[in-house]
Amino acid sequence: MKIVMMFNVGLRKVVCFSAFLFIGLVVVGQGIQVGAERMDWYLPLLKGKKVGVVANPSSRVGTTHLVDTLISEGVDIKAIFCPEHGFRGQAEAGATINNEIDSKTGIPIVSLYGKNKKPSAVNLKNIDVLVFDIQDVGARFYTYISTLHYVMEAAAENGKRVVVLDRPNPNGFYVDGPVLKPEYKSFVGMHPVPIVHGMTIGEYALMINGERWLANSVRCSLDVVSMNHYTHDSLYNLPVSPSPNLRTMNAIYLYPSLCCFEGTSVSVGRGTNHPFEVIGTPYFKCIVDGYNIFFTPKPIKGVSENPLHNGKSCVGWELIGDSYKILETKKLNLSYLIDMYKCSNDDKFFNSFFEKLMGTGELRKQIIAGLSEDEIRNSWQPALTKFKDIRKKYLLYKDFE
Repeated sequence: MKIVMMFNVGLRKVVCFSAFLFIGLVVVGQGIQVGAERMDWYLPLLKGKKVGVVANPSSRVGTTHLVDTLISEGVDIKAIFCPEHGFRGQAEAGATINNEIDSKTGIPIVSLYGKNKKPSAVNLKNIDVLVFDIQDVGARFYTYISTLHYVMEAAAENGKRVVVLDRPNPNGFYVDGPVLKPEYKSFVGMHPVPIVHGMTIGEYALMINGERWLANSVRCSLDVVSMNHYTHDSLYNLPVSPSPNLRTMNAIYLYPSLCCFEGTSVSVGRGTNHPFEVIGTPYFKCIVDGYNIFFTPKPIKGVSENPLHNGKSCVGWELIGDSYKILETKKLNLSYLIDMYKCSNDDKFFNSFFEKLMGTGELRKQIIAGLSEDEIRNSWQPALTKFKDIRKKYLLYKDFE
């Protein structure tokens, strides 16, 4: 491991490093040929068809947007469907996305976020094939896989074909977390999978179809354009930010471990220059000279316009470089949640969103009861083992060791 610098932050040691030297994880980087680049494979499926494209800024062939590339190849695109954060990716999490016209191409854009999460029969009336090409980050509560579910469901109900252009999962090198229980199903968790599922978006589509998770157990006509030179041991630096608040690979690796705080009174740094790389709260009680950081969330247009604790000074921990722990252990880091709960002076630490994010009602109780990380993790194992057996059926690439 190449160490660049080491320092103490927030009662924990932080190491900044060159991630590509970790033993057991192979950096393939740009050597991976993503599904969108395998045009000889999927263009024949689109020629002479009326096409809808489910896309955002990560939908690229090289440095050119997929929509522009397909138009240059003579593909007849009738509509663009955009998920959370919008087609151009400038909308913050949870923001309303409106239907509009793409200024560059003149193609109608249909929002798949807000009240209309699923393409309607009217939306699909003049479409034969839906192409889905969005960069996922491998966490159950990252809503692009929920959008995928609804796109597949609408296609099945309306007799349309879905072509998924596969992309790497940057967190595809492990599986961990509680498996979602049916009573906690929501748009931030629709399927009985753990927080980190270890599957690419294409593999996940095959699982949705194969396990009959669509409404009324329907299946859609599905093609997955697989990648070349990818395995689940690959580390891959995303060329485009997958959403406005995931700006660095460090944040992407930490995201599955930190998103639980969105169901608490702890800020994950929205409204700062380091979202998902700092955590803090105005109610912090573990002040230790030289260990804590201070930050004040402020509105950032199109990114975090009303961040948690807007204008309030928060105390907490800086986690820049902390993703080495995830890469070493191939596990979620529960110590952030356990330690922050102990260090918070807020009797309303958890809110009702916590259970939806975690997919279980047990974790809150376990944290409050003071269970250790090992005790909590052991409670996940039976459901995780069952999920891993299901997962194996749909893998397209060599699995991690």
